[in-house]
Amino acid sequence: MITAATTLAFSALLRNKMRSTLTMLGIVIGVAAVIMMQSMGRGATAYVGEAISGLGSNMLIVIPGTPHGMATLTQGVPLFTMGDVEAIRRQAHDVGQVTAAGQRLLRVVVGSNNRRVMTGGVMPEYFSIRGWGTSSGRALAAEDERSAAQVCVIGQVVSEALFAEQSPIGKDMRIHDISCRVIGVLERKGSNAFGVDQDDAVFLPFSTFSRRIMGSDRVGVLMLSAVSEDRIDDAKAQVADVLRHRRHIARGEDDDFAVRDPREIQAVLQTVTGLLTTLLAGVAAVSLVVGGIGVMNIMLVSVTERTREIGVRLAIGARASDILTQFLVEAITLSAIGGTIGIAFGTAVAYGIAHAIHIPFVVPGIAAPIAFGVSVLVGVVFGVFPARKAAKLNPLAALRHE
Repeated sequence: MITAATTLAFSALLRNKMRSTLTMLGIVIGVAAVIMMQSMGRGATAYVGEAISGLGSNMLIVIPGTPHGMATLTQGVPLFTMGDVEAIRRQAHDVGQVTAAGQRLLRVVVGSNNRRVMTGGVMPEYFSIRGWGTSSGRALAAEDERSAAQVCVIGQVVSEALFAEQSPIGKDMRIHDISCRVIGVLERKGSNAFGVDQDDAVFLPFSTFSRRIMGSDRVGVLMLSAVSEDRIDDAKAQVADVLRHRRHIARGEDDDFAVRDPREIQAVLQTVTGLLTTLLAGVAAVSLVVGGIGVMNIMLVSVTERTREIGVRLAIGARASDILTQFLVEAITLSAIGGTIGIAFGTAVAYGIAHAIHIPFVVPGIAAPIAFGVSVLVGVVFGVFPARKAAKLNPLAALRHE
């Protein structure tokens, strides 16, 4: 019986191709919107995860200031010292490497070319903590730090902007009011989770940066890595203990520094993207309801137009359940076809957008079957009323219908 009803449904839909197509369009748009929102949301979440993990393996960031949620209040709080760095190296046994770091936006000049570049002062351990190698030349070495050498490594963007097609290795550049020799070009890193281009940067030895540019040996940021991923929490606790002791913070008093774990930032950002994805998918699902109303409207029109046909079928022995099944199958067929097309269309558009904005293309495995199931359910829910109306028609009245 279902096979016969399906055949009748297809023949009825094909008799009114344009109307059937326009009716399915609402379902297509609704399903496609849900698939797109889910895919883009998951892609954004994956992008955030990759960007955070790209900061460095097992990395921790220590900044001066009173922790206040994800923010840190820094007013009136003393900076760190090189003694703090050495103390962490000696006493925090689950810390593998530690570096002092500072940065300032400075003008960099090479010949007639110049640009404002984020300039950082770091120790050699910085590049190991960040997992950041060089594409040419070498990174900063311990001897560069000890001697406060006037050398630097630069990002790919700086190399392309200031040195054009030439190799920058061994050439001099002026940073602020000092001259330094380029000893390495870093591998391309891309933008971080906050949209900052990491390749548009110059790095000097911290000793050079602090003496020649900052004019102080105070340390604004400490970056370190735990010996392994499962020791990150222990490393955080040990660093906190060392700094509390060195900064004379009494038991029960709040810390005047914060040990930030990139996993915390990742969790917050992924929670935000997850909520936005759910919200947008919910908004998109409203269009499915609108599409369902369109299905019901067309099916009601179809029942009115085919009143005599229904009367003939009832007169020659068709049961009310046969009529009910026929119109219900038509509504489900419309929705199922629309759902299938919507899944394909939404997936293709999501792929195109992901490729255009350079985020991972992700199709949640469960989204497609759920979207299809919902589209079929819409057909059932909004097809029942017209089908019941058709099944309840009086055969004699239907035959007399003009």
